[in-house]
Amino acid sequence: MQNKITELFGVQYPIVQAGMVWASGWRLASAVSNAGGLGLIGAGSMYPEVLREHIEKCQQATEFPFGVNVPLMYADVDKLMHIIVELNVKIVFTSAGNPKKYTSYLKEKGITVVQVVSSVKFALKAQEADVDAIVAEGFEAGGHNGRDETTTLTLIPAVKEKIHVPLIAAGGIATGRAMLAAMVLGADGVQVGSRFVASHEASSHDLFKQRVVDAGEGDTHLTLKELAPVRLLKNKFYQDIQKAYANGATNEELSELLGRARAKRGMFEGDMEEGELEIGQVSALIHEIKPAAEIVADMMEEFERAKAAVSNL
Repeated sequence: MQNKITELFGVQYPIVQAGMVWASGWRLASAVSNAGGLGLIGAGSMYPEVLREHIEKCQQATEFPFGVNVPLMYADVDKLMHIIVELNVKIVFTSAGNPKKYTSYLKEKGITVVQVVSSVKFALKAQEADVDAIVAEGFEAGGHNGRDETTTLTLIPAVKEKIHVPLIAAGGIATGRAMLAAMVLGADGVQVGSRFVASHEASSHDLFKQRVVDAGEGDTHLTLKELAPVRLLKNKFYQDIQKAYANGATNEELSELLGRARAKRGMFEGDMEEGELEIGQVSALIHEIKPAAEIVADMMEEFERAKAAVSNL
């Protein structure tokens, strides 16, 4: 399958594995790239030297393109970018910050730059910063999300109307049918997060993977919008947040409740009650833990079946 996204990244399929904190290490990224998609290392949970190790191991594990996702909110971003350039990574996805800060620098080094956004407003800012492509992520997505609560169904065509660079859809996409729907809406490819959390190669804890598989409709909620909006599975920590809201908690009190390393505690260390469990609404459609290559193959097979079925309508 060839289109703008496969040509931009040099991959077989227009499927991008999201660079998720505590889930997207070198094993997952290399497995997805070897399967024909674009694997991303999630640098948001990594110190600079840890990122170096993951890049080097990924380079040994795959001969195909892969990239690094860098949330721009973290303190060590300059060091992370230096390592990315030093180790000759050719694709960088940025998120949670101003794309103007690093896009020119990275492109001068021959790196393809993609910005993740949650609104038309920020899509236009990313395009003005001269990014090579944009990921538009809808309200359904897991992890940190936009405050506007715009769903993927609405966001993708709204962004498509306003930009001319390639568009990647994200949020609520875990199947080939959803991939086809996103592309009918105007996307050139898809970014998939939650489905790859429930993969053998994801670095997240096995208890978290199983919790994702066990999740049903309504088991996630976007909360903590006063700090940084995040979609969480409902557990004891989530219930503590709701009690804090009911008691009129201030932003400072919410921040104190969140504390430090809460996401690591849940998703990486496996504390299913006190940890922060970030996942998307589409977890309700994920029923088993699979190898990443099987996830990619299943998505493409279902995509082709769905496309043929739609053509008969």
